[in-house]
Amino acid sequence: MKAFTILFLVFFYSFQNLLSQEKYKISASYIEETITLDGIDSEVSWSKASMISDEFNGIIPIPENKGSQKNEIKIIYDNKFLYVFAKAYTTADKVGEPSLKRDAKTRGADAILVMFDTYSDATNAFWFESTSSGVKKDALISNGGQSSGNDIDFSWDIRFDVKTIKQDGYYSVEFKIPFSSLKFPEGSTRWKVNFYRADNVYSEFNSWTYIPKGQNGLNISYFGDLIFEKPLGSSKSPIIMIPYTNGIISKDYENKSSFSDFSFGGDAKISVGNGMNLDLTFNPDFSQVEVDDQIVNLTRFEINLPEKRQFFIQNSDLFTSLGDSRDSRAFFSRRIGVAKDIDGNTIENRIIAGLRLSGKITDNLRLGFLNMQTEQDESNNISSNNNMVFSLQQRVFSKSNINLFFINREKTGNSNFINDQEKFNRVFGLDYNLRSKNSKWSGSIFYHNSIDEIKKDDSYSTGINLLYNTKNHGVYSKIISVGEGFESDLGFIRRKGIFKQYIRYERRFWIETEKISNISITPSFRYITKPNINSLIMDRDFSASFEIDFKSLSNLSIDFSYPYTYLDSEFNITRRDEAVPIPIGGYNYPNLKISFRNNFFNEFTYFFEVGSGQFFNGTKKSIQAKLGYRIEPILQTSLNISYDKIELPKPYDTAGLWLVGPKINFTFNKKLFWSNYIQYSNIGESLGINSRLQWRFAPLSDFYLVYNDNYIASNIFAPKLRSLTFKLSYWFNL
Repeated sequence: MKAFTILFLVFFYSFQNLLSQEKYKISASYIEETITLDGIDSEVSWSKASMISDEFNGIIPIPENKGSQKNEIKIIYDNKFLYVFAKAYTTADKVGEPSLKRDAKTRGADAILVMFDTYSDATNAFWFESTSSGVKKDALISNGGQSSGNDIDFSWDIRFDVKTIKQDGYYSVEFKIPFSSLKFPEGSTRWKVNFYRADNVYSEFNSWTYIPKGQNGLNISYFGDLIFEKPLGSSKSPIIMIPYTNGIISKDYENKSSFSDFSFGGDAKISVGNGMNLDLTFNPDFSQVEVDDQIVNLTRFEINLPEKRQFFIQNSDLFTSLGDSRDSRAFFSRRIGVAKDIDGNTIENRIIAGLRLSGKITDNLRLGFLNMQTEQDESNNISSNNNMVFSLQQRVFSKSNINLFFINREKTGNSNFINDQEKFNRVFGLDYNLRSKNSKWSGSIFYHNSIDEIKKDDSYSTGINLLYNTKNHGVYSKIISVGEGFESDLGFIRRKGIFKQYIRYERRFWIETEKISNISITPSFRYITKPNINSLIMDRDFSASFEIDFKSLSNLSIDFSYPYTYLDSEFNITRRDEAVPIPIGGYNYPNLKISFRNNFFNEFTYFFEVGSGQFFNGTKKSIQAKLGYRIEPILQTSLNISYDKIELPKPYDTAGLWLVGPKINFTFNKKLFWSNYIQYSNIGESLGINSRLQWRFAPLSDFYLVYNDNYIASNIFAPKLRSLTFKLSYWFNL
């Protein structure tokens, strides 16, 4: 525990490092003139507005360098709308437009991005984006935007309008964003803002404000100031109603049965004061949500897949940032609406209704409350449950916060199924999340406890982590302790009864030769013990990676690891019924991986990874490839292939594990889209097809037609389950 104490003291000392970057400011002029949204700044109000006119600061490929092309930005506003006009100069005859679908994940577009931190607290921000052809994208940024992969959610949708014009030497974008689509303090005179430009021609991503090397390019801490000429009124979001109806017909070929159903439900979004949102849902249906990617899981632990259901998205950081995201997450929203059937398979458990109240009570205090009721399923011995989460977050110091929460999962009704879950599970705790003003220091410290129907010893989870990140150095350290009796039925707990220590150091060299942008070397060490079993070493791993970022946006990575694992129970790696599990004992298995990817702006993209080494008492060779090709803007295709060759001594299993997943997406125009996803796995001996046609017939209103087909792909090839689903939803602003 000495290491824990030292890290604790460093953690609380570190928040004093509060520096600030050079100020960037833009003024927004109040207008009374009517603005015609046409992509042209022809109105008199635009000519009087203050303007940013400069090359932006580089993020990709070379941080801190100036971008290749000039940009102009102006902002005006009236009582209802915020208008942003951007002119992006280019020397190219053609600019990138990979897809016509809103929120498309395909990279390579020429686009202007506008982001607002309306509370100026460097915690959350609203993202609005338009490509050169007016294809829209919107998202929510949480946790200060310090991690691009985890802090940005494109599932959030809101109404806003945009028009674009392409001319010789530039394209212009005009945004019309309703104040009713945003949350902000009444009487605001200053927000935080940043502007970005994605430039496909020069393979650049640039920022208006200066963002130091080593920091994430979307970090809200480095936003500039947006100053309003006249104080804003209150944030008056409309009442939004989204009713839906859907129907399904399906056939189960294994059980020789058919099923059909027709249902309806809906969502409502109600503004509560200036900073709170009340979201209601009745009989929610998520049939239109993008299908999960299959993953080859060669570990002993459950896989953590991202949440894609929009109801759980806005202000989700109030719920999802509790504890440690990898080892002990107190709340994981994907637990709601799924359950285990009588054979132990994961199936859908219908959600009857739910509500979510979230947002700001004051400038420094945020509230999150979630309550959802799931249905009883007698055929699968699944009880009805009430699922509740309460979270209260108080900002302290500059950008840090303290979070107090309570989680309750409780059986409702009179069900008493055999081998069913306990009557209730309750988790409560306290988290302190550190983020220094200059983002060099970040981390968290938490203590959680659980209460169950059957009282258990060591029902705690606690941890501390600290990251120090600068231009040339990154140091990350984490200590986690999870008691054997800790339970969170609505959380994600990788394993219990452990004490884990982890440290990683990254050294960056910004050499900037003709072809290379930077080189990084990253050694790390992980150590996990079982305190209740004489501190038995369960895992020990030393690893090191060597990475080169090229100015062409290609990347080469070499990773070496030397792990040790002690199996405290037999482990069936391939999960085959006939396989002999690997016996209890300790195993060392060094391995090496080499990967390379090309420029992700290109129309043809690729990623290759090869790995080889020992694997428990045998060997493993792996190959992974991700290929992508697009014909702009109509067709987007990708192909993911992974192959693992596992060779173990007899009588243990030897197998070649394949996972193949092609995607073929058509964007016929800005309203009609057809996506197709095929997944084949010889592990589960299955082939799955998901084909989804989407017609956006009105703003944020859709008709979906979804075809699912599953086949047995072993010694025989035969259909297993087939279904056709439709969903019709309409977005009303009242």
